[in-house]
Amino acid sequence: MSKKVHVFNAGPCLLPQEAIDSAIAALKDFKGTGISVLSVSHRTKEWEETMDECRALWKELLNIPDTHEVVFLGGGASLQFLYVAMNFLEKKAAYLDTGVWAHKALQQAQGIGEAYAIACSADKNYTYIPKGYEIPKDIDYLHITTNNTIYGTEIKEDYDCPVPLIADMSSDIMSRPVDVSKYDLIYGGAQKNVGPAGVVFAIIRKDALGKVSRYIPTMLDYRTHIDKGSMFNTPPVFAIYIMTETLRWLKSIGGIPAIQKRNQEKAALLYGEIDRNSMFVGTAAKEDRSLMNVCFVMAPGKEDLQDEFMAFAKAQGMVGIKGHRSVGGFRASLYNACTLEDVQALVDCMKEFEKLHC
Repeated sequence: MSKKVHVFNAGPCLLPQEAIDSAIAALKDFKGTGISVLSVSHRTKEWEETMDECRALWKELLNIPDTHEVVFLGGGASLQFLYVAMNFLEKKAAYLDTGVWAHKALQQAQGIGEAYAIACSADKNYTYIPKGYEIPKDIDYLHITTNNTIYGTEIKEDYDCPVPLIADMSSDIMSRPVDVSKYDLIYGGAQKNVGPAGVVFAIIRKDALGKVSRYIPTMLDYRTHIDKGSMFNTPPVFAIYIMTETLRWLKSIGGIPAIQKRNQEKAALLYGEIDRNSMFVGTAAKEDRSLMNVCFVMAPGKEDLQDEFMAFAKAQGMVGIKGHRSVGGFRASLYNACTLEDVQALVDCMKEFEKLHC
């Protein structure tokens, strides 16, 4: 019997077992066609039904209004940084610089036109979310990154914004309710909460498009993918299939309200232990702590025990808790499919380690 492992990888994410089991079956026979989902044509009736179901689940789970459309794309969220500027930047845009990915999004926009950081938390190694800045009304949009996986900070509310609001929600989408009507665009990679690597979601306010004067290459124009139902070119079929099964699972357990409650319980348990345990200390400002990515380090004076704890945790079945190379320490990603049992196992491991060094 294999050892029980508890997966806290920052991405690709832990997927629900139900989605994995469905994928295994579909690899052998997709919807009774006798063809593997890896070989099925995206132009078949069976695949079109899956694509329609996936889009419908997104709209149902997030209560997406009719003003918006959902598309599925390739290229990762990093390519969306360019999509955003190509489709929305006419005169100038502002970016909230809260981490590596937010900064990279800004850099891509600066290659297209005038874009600047309206506020930045780099002065404290991105350990907080800037507040109190003024949003000018003459910008084309404000871009935010709602969850910062490397630094463990999160924007947990939907801003009331006087200009079009665009959000990269790669790592916290479907973890909490979102008022989609407040955004002109929400986008992200699926591989944190809603599926495997290889597919990107984009939720777009349809009447916000077509307002820039520049030429937009066909593949970088959101209207192309809306008009063709995300099938202008061959979509990432297998990744979308697993996304559909993941959203089915999410709906079956009670949808967004249920998963939000679970996520709050998981984060409270782990942050509670970090704050109690004499061996560890959290790195993010408490008011901005992410529910998805919990970042912590050894307590002052205990730094030389970092490698020992990493080895100890690995022996206890903890997978993926090493912090990002740019910040060090530890990071436990508590995405939707991570269970309270997994978090309790990590907490117990931390307690045992503390007892060894009391």
